[in-house]
Amino acid sequence: MMQGTKIVASAHYVPADVITNDALTAIMDTSDEWIQSHTGIKERRMSLQGENTSDLATQAARRALAQTDLTAQDIDLIIVTTFTPDGLAPSTAALVQRNLKAENAWAYDISTACSGFVFGLSTADKFIRSGQYQHALVISAEVNSKMMDFKDRTSSVFFGDGAGAVIVSATSNGETEIVGERMRTIGDADVVHSGRIAPMRQLSADNYPQVDAFEQNGRQVFEEVVELIPDHVTNFLADQGLVPDDIDFFITHQANLRIIEQIALALKQPMDKFSANVVYYGNTSSAGIAMAFDELNHKTDLTGKKVLLTGFGAGFTYGSLLLQF
Repeated sequence: MMQGTKIVASAHYVPADVITNDALTAIMDTSDEWIQSHTGIKERRMSLQGENTSDLATQAARRALAQTDLTAQDIDLIIVTTFTPDGLAPSTAALVQRNLKAENAWAYDISTACSGFVFGLSTADKFIRSGQYQHALVISAEVNSKMMDFKDRTSSVFFGDGAGAVIVSATSNGETEIVGERMRTIGDADVVHSGRIAPMRQLSADNYPQVDAFEQNGRQVFEEVVELIPDHVTNFLADQGLVPDDIDFFITHQANLRIIEQIALALKQPMDKFSANVVYYGNTSSAGIAMAFDELNHKTDLTGKKVLLTGFGAGFTYGSLLLQF
């Protein structure tokens, strides 16, 4: 019998520094009223104490491991989803493996921006189901602040830093908590990009890699998401023989409270079924769903519940995972 996949632990970690909207008004022309009315965000965490993406990821992973009888040596696979890595190489996942001393694991990064946790959990599920692996760490971690142009008030006010982690393990009876999925990529979308590296124009001793700061067209992102995602969710659920009313909890990408509200409205679902940690953590890109799942997992008995994870982000990437507990 094929192995199933079970989420045996979850955790999250955020930097200590709380950055309020008022703190941002000191460095840019904005206001608490404008930020809250447009985004719903009241505050966010930023890594101002020298912690990089691998450090946040490591802390979240350690917290998840502490909830189990597993040690780092029991982990077979580490996947880190991020679009704000420590560097181009080695992978952030390799740095986490070193930090954890998880000598028996192999590790790599997935870069699908804000859809990262959904794509990463889907990927780990396949490795576990193969029968070759027993325990995987899926970590979504971002230090968005290091990529921001703080002169761009239309983008920088949205983002915060954080990490979330889950441990997924094999079940011997074939039962699984990940019961459905649909992943998509639209490769011609260009409304969000981060850290684009320009190619050389000529051979020169003065050449040095030039990396762009994060950029997004916020209005276009909003319009595309609120049109695309409700249809995606409805059609995906229909293929599972379900309707939105059948879902107990929705965890979407924590992009913007106004986007989440519009998705809930389009699906005719109450907001109390939707996670909304964006209010106090900001948009933590790929980490947002992982962190929201951890919060739900620890405050709610999920036994018998259906949870839908839906990510969407630069690329344009989007996808959903249906969890049945």
